[in-house]
Amino acid sequence: MKTIHILSLVLLIGIVGCREAVKEKKDILLPSADTGTDINKIQLTDLKNRDIDIKQYKGKTVFVNFWATWCRPCIAEMPSIQKLQTRFKDENIIFLLASNEEANEIDEFKNVKDYTFNYARIENFESLNIQAIPTTFIYNREGKLVFSEMGARNWDDSTSIEIILKIVNQK
Repeated sequence: MKTIHILSLVLLIGIVGCREAVKEKKDILLPSADTGTDINKIQLTDLKNRDIDIKQYKGKTVFVNFWATWCRPCIAEMPSIQKLQTRFKDENIIFLLASNEEANEIDEFKNVKDYTFNYARIENFESLNIQAIPTTFIYNREGKLVFSEMGARNWDDSTSIEIILKIVNQK
């Protein structure tokens, strides 16, 4: 019985250690070449089914959050994304919230919630190799993916703001 307790403790420490290591690595800036997710591969439409030309954002930082109306962690992080968007309203950064749900579902959500997001439909969700939602991609002014993260985040905390500032101020 004592052996089982010791093995359980070792396993628990290993799991917690892995989670902490993952937390530390969450904020790593990722070069686009390693991920294969070029900004031009993202195919978006607005809620009226019109194509969104991603090239119109050339020269701007682009924050793309992939989410769904039924996803609790997605909805939980939205207030912090709204605060981040408000904080950076005078910067050269575009915030897009993209879902692969039907436009009417996104529109219903939009009408109930009081956010000022640029909502969009992602037309090629599966080809972007997104494993879970929420997932956030941030592209620098050259259109290179420099940040990618799965899972919800508090976007208006000091660590997140520091990440955004580094990306926005990249030369």
